[in-house]
Amino acid sequence: MKEFANVTVVKKANVYFDGKVTSRTVLFADGTKKTLGIMMPGEYEFGTGDKEIMEVLGGSMDVMLPGETSYKTYGEGFSYEVPANSKFRLIIREVADYCCSYVK
Repeated sequence: MKEFANVTVVKKANVYFDGKVTSRTVLFADGTKKTLGIMMPGEYEFGTGDKEIMEVLGGSMDVMLPGETSYKTYGEGFSYEVPANSKFRLIIREVADYCCSYVK
């Protein structure tokens, strides 16, 4: 899917890690939520509340998911799932464009 129709976009940005990671929240009529954002090069650790599905729209991400001991690279066109109530680590080597879907 290249675009979303009939959605509400929250104007205020979500800003993390001194502005190196930013996103905008997209709300759907059925109550689901996604964020669209970019990550600048760096190393990051995120915590989840809900299960997340991360789609890499551009660039790549080295990802260490919960319970894993090594990083796996996900490039443009690939996605990965992060369990609810967990933490995961990322190494971003180039600007990465992403879409995160939150699953209740």
